[in-house]
Amino acid sequence: MLRVNAMPPDSPPLISVIVVCKNPGTRLHSALASVWNQRGVQPELIVVDGASTDGTVPWLESRRAQIATLISEPDNGVYAAMNKGLAAARGEWVLFLGSDDELGGEIALSEMLAFLRSTGSGVVVGETGYRDGRVYRLAAAPRPIARNFVHHQGAFYRRTLFLENGGFDGSLAIMADYDFNLRLWKNHVRFKPASLRIATCSPGGLSDAGRWRGYREEIGVRHRHFAAWRCVAWDALTVIRYLRKKILRSLASD
Repeated sequence: MLRVNAMPPDSPPLISVIVVCKNPGTRLHSALASVWNQRGVQPELIVVDGASTDGTVPWLESRRAQIATLISEPDNGVYAAMNKGLAAARGEWVLFLGSDDELGGEIALSEMLAFLRSTGSGVVVGETGYRDGRVYRLAAAPRPIARNFVHHQGAFYRRTLFLENGGFDGSLAIMADYDFNLRLWKNHVRFKPASLRIATCSPGGLSDAGRWRGYREEIGVRHRHFAAWRCVAWDALTVIRYLRKKILRSLASD
């Protein structure tokens, strides 16, 4: 087990960036470089590694002076790791960045600061772009019952929201962020869109892989927060989305 706090506990940072990984390979190098290269703001970087065996841990140790908190130990999944990162975070705002994703330019965080400093909202959501051309934004009028309405690589959460509403449900493998967002929504937390590109993501990640488990968890989370009669039509659409993605991927592989 490795736990390192490399940076002194001076004044709390404005933004904590949490990266969780397990055997990410060299993709992690670009993800962290996109944090280190930020201009105009120095975010608190927290890396939670699930006891990687691919050489990631020695590489992280060699750069621990650039990492506020480094944790490497076995965990119970990505959301358990994200909760560990939250426990270590000191920033007013928290952003989760995937280990194979990158911040969308050297001033992505400094541009976002203007939004964060002027808002009374609990969550500010910028744009997330995929390398295959897809772009995700927070809708002006989200429909939370339909599906997860926040792409977490573009979302800045006030850290106090996790203290007030609990962390991520570790029993969920793919949709714990949807569950958390619905908890916030039902507690009348405000979500604000920001027209800034925050992150660039690789396709095929945990929630983008098209596995049935993710769609099944989406249905289960929906039923946690809404009456069953309200869920029926949306559950059917979830199944249709799954089948559509499965067919499209099958055709693409032919």
